[in-house]
Amino acid sequence: MVLIENMEMGQRNWVLVLAMIAGMLGTQRAARAQQGGDPVVASAGEQLMALANRSRAQAGVGRLDWDDQLAAAAREHCLRMAQEGPIAHRYAGEADMSTRAGNAGAHFDVIEENVAVGPSAQEIHEEWMQSPGHRANLLSRDVNRVGIAVVAARGVLYAVADYSHGVQSLNSTQVEDKVAGLVHAGGVTVLADHAQARAACGTDSGIPRGGMQPTFVMRWQDASLSDLPRALAQKLASGQYHQAEVGSCPAQNVDGQFTAYRVAVLLY
Repeated sequence: MVLIENMEMGQRNWVLVLAMIAGMLGTQRAARAQQGGDPVVASAGEQLMALANRSRAQAGVGRLDWDDQLAAAAREHCLRMAQEGPIAHRYAGEADMSTRAGNAGAHFDVIEENVAVGPSAQEIHEEWMQSPGHRANLLSRDVNRVGIAVVAARGVLYAVADYSHGVQSLNSTQVEDKVAGLVHAGGVTVLADHAQARAACGTDSGIPRGGMQPTFVMRWQDASLSDLPRALAQKLASGQYHQAEVGSCPAQNVDGQFTAYRVAVLLY
């Protein structure tokens, strides 16, 4: 019997939960798993990873890289599933998936999850691939990292696969340096002072008072800092501006533990 429950959560991400109730594996394996030394469990996790990347290669999408932080979050939930028996995406008193992953140290702007219980890694993978939602989850082009956990209990394997699009972890100084490099490449001198730009970053509109008065202010928030916003790039290309100030501040209105960076650039 196959039970499927779909859930949606957070920004740009969706969670799909699969329950495959299957035959028993025997109490001996469960006992070994509780002692922490079951080679079948380790092999099942490796097999799910290999099967996922094989299926992604066949579908023409990029491979998944292993993420230790996602794996830690997956294991936390997998242990809870094994304790509860009936599987679910979230139990009473448990943090949601993005919070669990963020607390484990993962940085992401997309996160998805498949969970299952079944007799073997091969059969769990096959059920995920035969379910349209779970297949889309596993083969998503929007994710590039995975953490997998498997726990043997009650004679079956409980499995959790957390997929994410990984985001680089940067502190405020690194954010400012990265954006300053992009601005400087646009032909504008970047000032060493950050005070006004940081003040502007923390507001939604207006031009900071005091000091030099900028003639253009750009504020934005994103998980990626690989490119400047188009409007800012166009201003830099106009040749009207000769100096800039860059400041960062905490991201605003971010759901869960998603990673995002907020920046302000003042042009003079």
